[in-house]
Amino acid sequence: MNNGDKIFAMLSEILQQDFEIDAEDITRSANLYEDLDLDSIDAVDLVVKLREQTGKKIEPNDFKQVRTVQDVIDAVEKLMTADA
Repeated sequence: MNNGDKIFAMLSEILQQDFEIDAEDITRSANLYEDLDLDSIDAVDLVVKLREQTGKKIEPNDFKQVRTVQDVIDAVEKLMTADA
């Protein structure tokens, strides 16, 4: 299991537990806003949850261009490897 897979699993769990999104709706290509019905407040909550899980300071501005689940995975992976 590579980092992307681990991040996807963590993200999927957050989306299911905290945002009540069905597991089958969570795919790497799913659009956060159109497919998963997140809004801007949900996006901020997601950043907070990711910060708690990763222990990394995530700037909301870093997530402005994020649109899909894969975009979130890429952004988190970039943060994780930046300190490595």
